[in-house]
Amino acid sequence: MTFSDDFVVPTFSVAEIGDDQRWSTWPATQPLERGPQPRPDWLVTGAAAIDTELGIVKTGKEADVFLLERAVPDDVTLADGSSRTSVLAAKRYRSAENSDFHRGAQYREGRRTRNTRDGRAMARGSSHGRAVQAGLWAWAEFEALSRMFERGVPVPYPVQISGTEILMEFIGDGRTAAPRLAQVKEDGAALWPLFEQVSEILLGFARAGFAHGDLSPYNLLVHDGRVVVIDVPQLVDVVSNPNGVALLERDCRNVADWFARRGFERDPEQIFAECLGEVF
Repeated sequence: MTFSDDFVVPTFSVAEIGDDQRWSTWPATQPLERGPQPRPDWLVTGAAAIDTELGIVKTGKEADVFLLERAVPDDVTLADGSSRTSVLAAKRYRSAENSDFHRGAQYREGRRTRNTRDGRAMARGSSHGRAVQAGLWAWAEFEALSRMFERGVPVPYPVQISGTEILMEFIGDGRTAAPRLAQVKEDGAALWPLFEQVSEILLGFARAGFAHGDLSPYNLLVHDGRVVVIDVPQLVDVVSNPNGVALLERDCRNVADWFARRGFERDPEQIFAECLGEVF
């Protein structure tokens, strides 16, 4: 394991670490495994920090999301005045044999693995290949979050990636996750502010040449009136992926259909045309 230059070995005893705890994995990550700079003020980067697992947030087809507190113990002095505690979402990808990775072929077109051994292993479906595939999906999501965050698309800030685990900003209040768009109570004209934000998310992806690829009211969170998009490992290059245009159209239709069912009619073809205009 290689440690970054700022790594300092903590001075606590192993006995102080509980079964649901670990030393912060931040110091062991490399620069490319960390989120974009400048980093948020709330982010804890101290080497003395401890990660405590607080429970599971949700289970998914490819990964499970856990709630994690990264905190510096009270008896440790922070000379730089940095944050002592932050609550994070830990998304952990499962191996392909325990997930729904088989659905990913249409999203993977246009992507290539550089390691031919890994490619052959994935094609054979070996245990190594399944592990490689899980790691590729984790990296795909981390890179997509980083890219979209830098472009101003409202996604959780990607803190770091370590193997098949991504740590990211937790969207919610305290330890309570923000509701999904599908759970909001508003309907009719009251949905206008949310529709505008979702449309801008679609356009934000399109300006970068991408489609979300699986957008629905279930991977859009609403926190204090702000819409945040999550679950982006399958982000699709609209031009290089043969399915790109069709997946972009499906995203637009999924969004328009949901709003229509809630009494707020919008033309999916118009949304799609606007997104295509940004791509091409």
